Amino acid sequence: MAYLALIFNALIWGLSWWPFRQFQAAGLHPLWATVTLYLISLGVISLSAGRAWREFLGTPSLWLIMLAAGATNTAFNWGVALGDVVRVVLLFYLMPLWAVLLARLILGERLTGLALLRMVLALGGAAVVLAPEQGGFPLPSGLADWLGVLGGFTFALNNVMLKRESHRGAHARALAMFSGGVLVAGSAALLMGVQGLVPWPSLPGWIWLLPLTGMAVLFFFSNLALQYGAGRLPANVTAIVMLVEVPAAAISALWLGGGSLDLKTAIGGACIVAAAVLAALERNGGH
Repeated sequence: MAYLALIFNALIWGLSWWPFRQFQAAGLHPLWATVTLYLISLGVISLSAGRAWREFLGTPSLWLIMLAAGATNTAFNWGVALGDVVRVVLLFYLMPLWAVLLARLILGERLTGLALLRMVLALGGAAVVLAPEQGGFPLPSGLADWLGVLGGFTFALNNVMLKRESHRGAHARALAMFSGGVLVAGSAALLMGVQGLVPWPSLPGWIWLLPLTGMAVLFFFSNLALQYGAGRLPANVTAIVMLVEVPAAAISALWLGGGSLDLKTAIGGACIVAAAVLAALERNGGH
């Protein structure tokens, strides 16, 4: 059941790009969709564990988790709805590179040989994926690429901070993550909406509330599934199982026209995934 729970979570995230694009085509920008999804989840958590609000509001370190989790969801959801899904997901999974640096800075973890190897692999893979066809320095080529990189960085920060604050109550940590999705995505949507950069929510009819509510339920249970699976399996196993998200996103995007895969992206992606696998192996002591 723990394995199935993690696979369920990875599949939900790997396939989430498609409904986000459908909502966007109907008039609901991914930022507003993110706000709606996490507002529903936040309401459920608040009703079931209202007392956790006191711990959350009184713990500044949980506010950083709120911002990191909110930025992760905002960047990922917007990125996969906007750009090439395969590229965005691969750039998101540069997370092990950022995790090495952040763990050193925040947790004081030493840099091992395996950590340096996965840094080189991740950087090399990113350079191959981002290498311009006409030559030049490999940098993100558009907003979607930057959102993928940002999402991976904040996801790494979120994971490092969750490790640091693992002694906090589970409900308080959940409140931090769900409220982050509402606060960060909502703030970005409001600021850009006022400037005319993001359209205000405008669904064609109430019938669209049904799939939106259904997606909110799936996101809520996928979060519970992650907590269930991660709490019952070793961290290295969890990390490897979660990589199911990469092929789920890539295959669905190639099938449904949400992305493309050339030789350059495949080679770079293989290096990035290899870095993520090495990160999982290192959590198990390098065996």
